[in-house]
Amino acid sequence: MTRFRGFAQRWIVFVCVLVVWELATLAAQSKFFPPPTEIAPAILGIWFSGPASQLFLSDAVFIHVLPSLGRLLTGWLGAAVIGITAGLALGRSKHGLEYFGPVLAFLRSIPPVLLLPFFMVLLGIEAPQKIALIAFGTLWPILLNSADGARSVDQVKVDTAKSFGVPRRQWILMVVLPAALPKIFAGLRVSLSLALVLMVISELVGAVTGLGTQLTDFQRQYDYANMWALIILLGVLGYGLNSLLLLVERRVLSWQPTRNVQASTVKAGG
Repeated sequence: MTRFRGFAQRWIVFVCVLVVWELATLAAQSKFFPPPTEIAPAILGIWFSGPASQLFLSDAVFIHVLPSLGRLLTGWLGAAVIGITAGLALGRSKHGLEYFGPVLAFLRSIPPVLLLPFFMVLLGIEAPQKIALIAFGTLWPILLNSADGARSVDQVKVDTAKSFGVPRRQWILMVVLPAALPKIFAGLRVSLSLALVLMVISELVGAVTGLGTQLTDFQRQYDYANMWALIILLGVLGYGLNSLLLLVERRVLSWQPTRNVQASTVKAGG
C-alpha cells in the first residue's frame, strides 16, 4: 500500500502540473510556448511514426536518438573507468592529492564548453570530438568522489588487512572499493546529468546527426511544438538513465545495513 500510495501521489502531482501548464499557455497565447495538447502529438511524431518493420519507431530514433545515446554512454563510461581508477589511486596515495590537487582543481575549473573548439581542431567534427568533450566534462565528479571515498576507509580495516598480510590487489578490490562505492555512485549520478547536457552542446556545432542537431533545426524552422517535444524527450531520457543508475546502485549497495533496514521497512509497510 505504501508503494501504491507514493506512486499515485507522484502521478497526481504530474497531472496537476500538466493542467496548470495547459491553462497557463492557453492564457498567454504565445507561439513560443505551445500548450501540452500541441506538444503531445509532436512527441508521438518524433518517436512513433515509422513502419511496422521498425516497430513503428520513427527515423529520428535511428538517425538522432541512438547516435546521441551512444556518444553519451561511451563518453560517460570512459570517464567512469578513468575517474574511478585514478580516484582510488590518488585517494590511497600518501601524497598524491598534495601533488596533483592543484592541477585537478585547475582542470575542473575550466568550463568544458570552452574546450569545444580545441576538441574540434584536435579530433575533427565527428563522434570522437563529442565523446572527448563528454568524457572531459564528466570526469571530475567521478574522480574527486572516488578519491574522497578511498580516503574514508576505516582505519581498523586498514590495520586488519596489514596484520593479515592481504595482497594489495585484494585489498583494493575487497576493502577500498566497497568502502568508496557510495561516494563513487554519487559522483556517477552527478556526472550522468552533466553528460546529457554536454551531449546536446557538442551536437549544436558541426554535427550531422544527434538530438542537438535536431533541436537546432526545429529552432531555425520556428517549429516550437517539435522543439518543446524534443526538450521534454531529453528530460525523459535523463530521468530514465538516472532511474537505471539508481536501480544499479541499490543492487550493488544492498549489503549496506542502512539500505537493508530501509528495504525491510518498506516491505513491512506494504
